[in-house]
Amino acid sequence: MSDQATASAVPGDSLPRTLLTGAQMLFVAFGALVLVPLLTGLDPSVALFTAGIGTLVFHAVTRASVPVFLASSFAFIAPIQGSVASFGLSATLGGLLAAGLVYVVIAQFVRLKGTAWLHRLLPPVVVGPVIMVIGLALAPVAVDMATGETSEHIGYGRAIVLSMASLLVTLVLAVFGRGLLRLVPIMGGIATGYALALVMGVVDFSPVHDAAWVSLPNFTAPSFHWAAILFMIPVAIAPAVEHIGDMIAIGSVTRRNYLEKPGLHRTLLGDGLATSAAALFGGPPNTTYSEVTGAVTLTRAFNPWYMIVAAGLAVTLAFVAKLGALLQTIPGPVMGGIMTLLFGSIAVVGMNTLVRAGHSLTAPRNLVVVSLILVFGIGGMQLGGGQFTLQGVSLAAVVGIVLNGVLPGSEEETPPAQA
Repeated sequence: MSDQATASAVPGDSLPRTLLTGAQMLFVAFGALVLVPLLTGLDPSVALFTAGIGTLVFHAVTRASVPVFLASSFAFIAPIQGSVASFGLSATLGGLLAAGLVYVVIAQFVRLKGTAWLHRLLPPVVVGPVIMVIGLALAPVAVDMATGETSEHIGYGRAIVLSMASLLVTLVLAVFGRGLLRLVPIMGGIATGYALALVMGVVDFSPVHDAAWVSLPNFTAPSFHWAAILFMIPVAIAPAVEHIGDMIAIGSVTRRNYLEKPGLHRTLLGDGLATSAAALFGGPPNTTYSEVTGAVTLTRAFNPWYMIVAAGLAVTLAFVAKLGALLQTIPGPVMGGIMTLLFGSIAVVGMNTLVRAGHSLTAPRNLVVVSLILVFGIGGMQLGGGQFTLQGVSLAAVVGIVLNGVLPGSEEETPPAQA
């Protein structure tokens, strides 16, 4: 069966296969999903709930056509921390709800103007390196997790054993697995790493003992204050630019143009409504997850219904406190080992975008555009300060768009015609 047929053949998948693959996608997203609320003082169970709700909203808007999972956005960590300190949690949530509406406004602009301008604005010489940055900029996070930097009680030696064992099982299943095994390489890696962590005695079960079996997440309602709203709205512009790169990245994996169908206006609208919905319940803003795109690349699981299953599981786990706490006991190095592969696969997708385009990367114009996107994005270049900071993937995308627009073209950009 072809990839395209697989993506549309929802009834053809067995229930166990759909549940397993959906659970795997949630596992992949879980570590980063709960990290944002832990860093910003929000409730992890609420973040789990709003990730599920946000993903369901997104798929309702896009008619279940894009295999993505939405969860906590890292771009909002610093703004949330600053806003909570200045205006309080409830007012911050009001600002986040307004930030989601910025996406809605941008989506309507795209709907009215169409997407033809995007091909001029985002050619492969911009899109390719931006997708590479999406993966490579996160590489230090994966390495820190894999080497135990984020889990001091485990130590370097045991962390390396856990991360490399998880990575080894994942890549063996991905390359040599057949049938069902090939669909769950990540879950296999997590299970192996977790079992090894149990043998080493580095799994902390205290969160499980302390948690109730069933409990209501600590939902918080937003309130609306102009100062908090004006503080948060500018932050939404950068993740909106990043959203385009994410849609192109998953489109490169599945060989579909999601900017045309369901349309960038629908994906932006879905992302914005998901962020606003998260704020209504007290969760962090949602964004499409690069980790899950990497998992889709690795497993070839193109069916969007896998993500809907993952969303349903996320909502369920938000109320089953024991299960949510059990997931939090997965040691960081186990997830870190797998993340090294997933983030690298995103970079390969970007590289493939450049290769397929056939442009000469040694042409001065292309060399300048690609070089600055990579260095600014991966190196952590930052412009501005406070809530107006532009950095990482967002800055790389803006730099690439500006340079592509102002630098003149040349005959060296494309290879000569074949005789």
